[in-house]
Amino acid sequence: MLLRSFVNHSKRPGAVPAPSQEAVAFHASLPGYSPTPLRPLPALAAELGLGAVMVKDESDRLGLPAFKVLGASWAVECALRERPDVHTLVAASAGNHGRAVARVAAQRDLRCRVFLPARSSAARRQAIAAEGAEVVVVDGSYEDAVAQAELAGAGPGAVEIADTGRSESARRVIDSYATLFAEVAAQGRCDAILVPVGVGSLAAAAARFAAHAGASAVGAEPIAAASLTASLAAGRPTRVPTPGTVMAGLDCAEVSPAAWPTLRDGLHGTVTVSDAEARGAVRELAAAGLAIGESGAAPLAALRALVEDAKCAALRESIGLGSDSRVLLIATEGPTDPDSHRRALTS
Repeated sequence: MLLRSFVNHSKRPGAVPAPSQEAVAFHASLPGYSPTPLRPLPALAAELGLGAVMVKDESDRLGLPAFKVLGASWAVECALRERPDVHTLVAASAGNHGRAVARVAAQRDLRCRVFLPARSSAARRQAIAAEGAEVVVVDGSYEDAVAQAELAGAGPGAVEIADTGRSESARRVIDSYATLFAEVAAQGRCDAILVPVGVGSLAAAAARFAAHAGASAVGAEPIAAASLTASLAAGRPTRVPTPGTVMAGLDCAEVSPAAWPTLRDGLHGTVTVSDAEARGAVRELAAAGLAIGESGAAPLAALRALVEDAKCAALRESIGLGSDSRVLLIATEGPTDPDSHRRALTS
């Protein structure tokens, strides 16, 4: 059964680890680093009867149009400290993670090979190739690309920079996103955080921050790829079919094993959104002057559902959303597929 929302009654905030601070200092040392902006949406807050709605705008992060470079840069730094013999970085991606790994590889004079699922867009493939990486299109799903990247990363002189799985790399990617939330803490208070969920690494970082900041973290998932909602409902990681979604960065059949314990213990719940709702959120953000892709717009679609949809009433009441609530939306990407973004704006 497809669930519109889910309240995680199994959460144990006391079991959630604190955000790592090591990556925060590393990112601050990078050339061109600066915190991404927090954009207020006062008209939306007034319409929804909330105290404030703010967008953490990740459409320009260290020169790339998505937040993923935080994870790639820190995971690569750690890998090279341990293995200075590495000459090739390997990654699986739906687009943004692969481009981030390719950019870091070029900066560090390393080779790079990125595995993409067959339904990845031409624009995202071209963007990765333009960074100097070898692009391998897998005849299969994102999970098939992950499996091939894992094999390739075991080769001599290679290392997989994964944002899913059980590897040290996957754990470090979660740690790295503490930088985003350290910026949030310096930019203003929030009571609820809505964050997109693909494999769950960013959502796990949001849950860590929320558990130690007295906030509630809610995951926004595509209806067509709601693996976290299914996993929380089952009480264990659960794989779901993925027929496809315009929220390409969230088109994942299963949550990362590295992220699962924090998601189980720290996430307040989830809201699922349709492709039409995500496109509507893209248009709404564009009207507010923000160019955000469908995956990044999913939290806005989820917030509307959370406030307006009767099927989300239990989660809404559990969080205690009201006229004093300050809500943070994590807009994870700009229009990384220009054609898809154009269709969203005109649909």
